[in-house]
Amino acid sequence: MIIKKDDWPSGLFSGDIYLSPQIFGSVTDATLSHGILIVMYSSGLVRLYSFQAITEQFMQQKLDLGCACRWGGTTGTVGEAPFGIPCNIKITDTPPLLFEVSSLENAFQIGGHPWHYIITPNKKKQKGVFHICALKDNSLAKNGVQEMECCSLESDWIYFHPDTSGRIIHVGPNQVKVLKLSEVENNSAQHQISEDFVILANREKNKNENLPTVTASGRVVKKSFNLLDDDPEQETFKIVDYEDELDLLSVVAVTQIDAEGKAHLDFHCNEYGTLLKSIPLVESWDVTYSHEVYFDRDLVLHIEQKPSRVFSCYVYQMVCDPGEEEETTNRSCKKDCNSFKF
Repeated sequence: MIIKKDDWPSGLFSGDIYLSPQIFGSVTDATLSHGILIVMYSSGLVRLYSFQAITEQFMQQKLDLGCACRWGGTTGTVGEAPFGIPCNIKITDTPPLLFEVSSLENAFQIGGHPWHYIITPNKKKQKGVFHICALKDNSLAKNGVQEMECCSLESDWIYFHPDTSGRIIHVGPNQVKVLKLSEVENNSAQHQISEDFVILANREKNKNENLPTVTASGRVVKKSFNLLDDDPEQETFKIVDYEDELDLLSVVAVTQIDAEGKAHLDFHCNEYGTLLKSIPLVESWDVTYSHEVYFDRDLVLHIEQKPSRVFSCYVYQMVCDPGEEEETTNRSCKKDCNSFKF
């Protein structure tokens, strides 16, 4: 694992670290975030270590990218061939463990005020069930079990809000729940989860259909069936994002109309969830393709990946108009993957 300090000048480098099986066991994945080394295992176990403590204890020599370095009797430039990057952090003993938890598919997030974490109990039948617990003592928050009652092909997802509110966003095919974390009345040691606001998809109240069937004897029997919550013929939420400079939530909703899908991008007030503006996307939205939508100040980018690694990029820019507060114009360009660089 190569570690570079994001908040350092571009030439400074922290180190190359090797997670030895003799020390850490059989690791399936590892990452570094906010100074925490996160190590994951196939069993669902997630372990957290202080990277600062590891570097202070096990770093053999500091390295600077692009600078001359002598290592193992050889002199070269760090990061350049053939010298490369020496493995300058060699862990010879188990570092102090900060925290560990078991979660289905290693799904684990930390956030909120005070610190809480979100996991799914490590059992397959618990998929789609999320537990929100206090980091200090692993206690489950009041109303901390969140399960969106939906029947869909794609799973719902949950994460801590990217803003500084400490809230939680839970997204399903037909609703977006923004949850808040607060102290339980008369018990400041415990916290509870409650709804701040909910964004609902624009759907008919009842899409269940009863199909009459006539038996051989002439008796009429009605068969009922339920559509999936992410049925393409119903408006379904696909992407939820947050724009910090404008303090807006953006939600992409898609509906399959005849042979093609139509999408619109809705901007919601981040504090109250009020719909402020809806922008229909000009291009069609094929639900079988991979899509990404990015919103940054006055620009919206829609990137669509088609078969054979062909990409379409659609760019929308909001501009002021004398007749309206803001208007959206569209520019689109199509690039083959071999010649288009992101």
